[in-house]
Amino acid sequence: MASRATKSPSHLFVSPSGRALPRWEEAFPRLRCLKAGMPLGVVEVSGLVWLRLDPAHPALAQVERLLAERPGIQLIVLADQPDDEQALPLFSAGIRAYINAHSTAANLKQVAQVVAAGGLWLGPSLMARLVAATSRALAAASATALDPRLSALTQRELEVARKIAGGASNKEVARALDIAERTVKAHAGAIFEKLGARDRLHLALIMNGRDPEAASVRGSAGSGGGAGRKPVKRAADARCDPAEDARDTAVGLKAHPANR
Repeated sequence: MASRATKSPSHLFVSPSGRALPRWEEAFPRLRCLKAGMPLGVVEVSGLVWLRLDPAHPALAQVERLLAERPGIQLIVLADQPDDEQALPLFSAGIRAYINAHSTAANLKQVAQVVAAGGLWLGPSLMARLVAATSRALAAASATALDPRLSALTQRELEVARKIAGGASNKEVARALDIAERTVKAHAGAIFEKLGARDRLHLALIMNGRDPEAASVRGSAGSGGGAGRKPVKRAADARCDPAEDARDTAVGLKAHPANR
């Protein structure tokens, strides 16, 4: 059976005009395009949904309408003028990626691959803000107050999780905590599995209380932290070399398989 990462998802674009840009068609020749405001029920939605924001209406309202109509869709937001201030509440609402509507076909394909594999995609400036927000949030409140799932972590796992969410590589975590790098990897594996985190970005969202999926597990806080969610076992050793990460975030943050 093909893995989720190797499947070729279908693509539905929702735009104010109901028409696709040439770059979208270049990236996904078989895409479908729907005019904003039309119900998703008129078409089959089995893959990724791309929403081009209408600047005449609040971005959050546009996103919430689609997510309310079809809960669980993998929604990618296309903005004519991307703005970090606009993006943050959209990720909290549940979008999977936020990119420029005029991105190249190659970049669109890359984003689609990451989201289809369960990852999140955002730009470097937004990632930097998220890391900073994580540090401030953890300094201002206890971890379990931010997300009850964190109560499932041991004290050492919590220390490792804080370092990773703050942007540290496995090697940097090992040096900071005076433990072996292989021990960090072991702790990270347990952390990602217990929290159901897909990648390091998702872990950062969980650690600062911004995980868009957190609401679905708050009712099970006392049953082991990650109850009700399928654990992700392969995200823990995602590539963490700072130089390589910087290249990735030139256009966004990818989800990386383990031990790459």
